[in-house]
Amino acid sequence: MRFPESFYRYLKNNNLVEIIGGRDREKFLQIWMVEVDERVFARSWNKSERSWFTAIQESGIGKIKYGDQVIEITGMKLSGKAEIHKQIEERYLEKYNQKDNIYYSEGITQIDYRNYTMEFFFHSKQDRS
Repeated sequence: MRFPESFYRYLKNNNLVEIIGGRDREKFLQIWMVEVDERVFARSWNKSERSWFTAIQESGIGKIKYGDQVIEITGMKLSGKAEIHKQIEERYLEKYNQKDNIYYSEGITQIDYRNYTMEFFFHSKQDRS
């Protein structure tokens, strides 16, 4: 299901989005997200075994907070060979091109980060039936 328009606007105009992975976490973590053709992606910077990324990978669910809005999502790890990776990397480099961010955007667009890429899917309360 497509994300709300307000989310796409927020993503376009803000560098940080907050996320919780899984069912057991209580605190949101700020991360970078990018949009490619209305699909939403993020990469795990730390590649940690206890992160939002692994929590969503294990449970399949999470929440995204943008501004004062919180939405429920599901997530799916992308294959490292998915064709869309080049577009994701281009978006990271375009969006996070500020002087303080270039080091990180160049890092997160390296090939080894492809295996730490998650695609998110919006789930409205209506989807639960």
